Amino acid sequence: MAEKTVADFWFDPRCPWAWLTSRWMLEVEKVRPVEVRWHVMSLAVLNEDKLDELDEGYRTFLADAWESVRVCVAAEQKYGAEVLGPLYTALGTRFHNRGQKQSRETLVAALEEAGLPAALVDAADSTDHDEALRASHKEGIDLVGQDVGTPVIAVPGADGGRIAFFGPVVTPAPKGEAAAKLWDGTLLVASTPGFYEIKRTRDAAPVFDD
Repeated sequence: MAEKTVADFWFDPRCPWAWLTSRWMLEVEKVRPVEVRWHVMSLAVLNEDKLDELDEGYRTFLADAWESVRVCVAAEQKYGAEVLGPLYTALGTRFHNRGQKQSRETLVAALEEAGLPAALVDAADSTDHDEALRASHKEGIDLVGQDVGTPVIAVPGADGGRIAFFGPVVTPAPKGEAAAKLWDGTLLVASTPGFYEIKRTRDAAPVFDD
């Protein structure tokens, strides 16, 4: 069997586009020798120095966004990085597929589904794990720069370094061979020296699985 490539994936559980990319990556694991390793980044941290430039609705979103990332980091700190994948799935399914509001009850339900203690919900309103959160965020964002969002993905490069990129932003999440082709193509362009960006205006809202 081919040795698996580790794909480090930084996410904020509140971002619908990162959620779609994460579901694509789970599909990539099925069709390519890839293993996803999950990490937390934060849209609130990313945007905290430019709040004055943002509209009121997004500022409100960012203020609330601290809660779920803090819970994720608290879980990781206490139980190890392996709990992040199941917890992200439990949170994202509720936030995005089911359209549930972020609340204490939603966070507790996600924790319990992931096999984690409900008491971790108290981290949502605590700054105790913010240093670890910022360190995790910095690790991902330092690979790609400040002019991006979530997710960030990084894989080993042929020269011993790392290939890192934001995205891809896609909806719905590709499956099967379509997922494999997108992965292959993304790695191809991301590994090209001097390549920085492909982009077009989004004309569709996120489409989630039922």
